[in-house]
Amino acid sequence: MSNLRLADRYAKSLIDLSTERGQLDKVREDMLYIQSLCKASTEFVNILRSPIIKADQKENIILAVTKDKVSALTNAFNTLLVKKGRESDLPTIATAFINQFNALKGIHVVKLTTAVEVSEEMKNSIQQNVQKANNFGTVELETTVDASLIGGFKLSFNNKMVD
Repeated sequence: MSNLRLADRYAKSLIDLSTERGQLDKVREDMLYIQSLCKASTEFVNILRSPIIKADQKENIILAVTKDKVSALTNAFNTLLVKKGRESDLPTIATAFINQFNALKGIHVVKLTTAVEVSEEMKNSIQQNVQKANNFGTVELETTVDASLIGGFKLSFNNKMVD
């Protein structure tokens, strides 16, 4: 079970520290890597949540998986999470960090779901139209293909959906 309040607090602290050290963009890349790792590997998430695996083993696993892929600041943060017994919240903290970063930088994530793969030209057109229609500064378009859709598309952002 994830603790969103705790994740928000740790993410805020990491944002403040990385801003102070001038590494905010690098730490964002690190958190995107960790988030994609957690989405791709349920085994990794299960290891983080396992009460059977000892903390020092979890720390070694995290360091091995993130070696040469994340900054020293992120490695130190991950070590701190393990020492505090909060390593199971790492996936939620990574997501909270990315959300807070996006809010800080004025980045709006728009999710596009289509029945078939969409061309780059169409993606750019949709991105520009959403940006103009909603007065968004920056738009990041995430695309997924859902073959169960008969046709058309689903566009979701800011808890709104256009179908």
